[in-house]
Amino acid sequence: MAIIELKNVQKVYGKGAAEVTALNNVNFKANLGEVVLIMGPSGAGKSTFLTIAGSLQKPTAGEVIVNGQNIADISAKDSDRLRLTQLGFVLQAYNLVPFLKVKEQFELVNKVKKTGNINEETLQKLLKQLGISSLLDKYPAELSGGQQQRAAIARALYANPQILLADEPTASLDSKNVSEVGQLFQNLAKDYHKAILLVTHDPRLKQYADHIYEMMDGEIKQKV
Repeated sequence: MAIIELKNVQKVYGKGAAEVTALNNVNFKANLGEVVLIMGPSGAGKSTFLTIAGSLQKPTAGEVIVNGQNIADISAKDSDRLRLTQLGFVLQAYNLVPFLKVKEQFELVNKVKKTGNINEETLQKLLKQLGISSLLDKYPAELSGGQQQRAAIARALYANPQILLADEPTASLDSKNVSEVGQLFQNLAKDYHKAILLVTHDPRLKQYADHIYEMMDGEIKQKV
């Protein structure tokens, strides 16, 4: 069974002459242990897809099923709980708290989500795998863009979500770093049994994906 699935999802903004269809009859699924790319140019509907898959907004019609539960119509409180326990986000802006050191980012997660986070041994293994073990006493401003991204990935995975959603994770990276990040996501999906959804327009990530979907004008088709 897919860990996340969208069935006949539509998202319409505005009414009448101002009506815009951002997603049109979207069908999608991803399994644990897989990296799935959602590709397409700017304006194709990728960001809308990401926010609906991540329960940040609701579809106009259709079903969004996470771990067997249709979340399309759940309450705001239940959406918050879902994002806290089952969904992790890595955004372009990284969203690290600027006045907290890297190690304190994890302590903050502990205060918000008191149980179910990965244990210390697994965290140390993850930090080593991400190459940021030596950066725990650094503030975000003291890190490079790539290091901030890796810290954001670690923080997202620390809460032990089943699904990790990343928005344009290679937007500002050169080919060498793209290769490292692509391999990293591939390893994380397999080693930690996560479903990793990468929303991107970067074709350099294709070789690291188990499945590729292409979005255009709010419609989606599975390519691989």
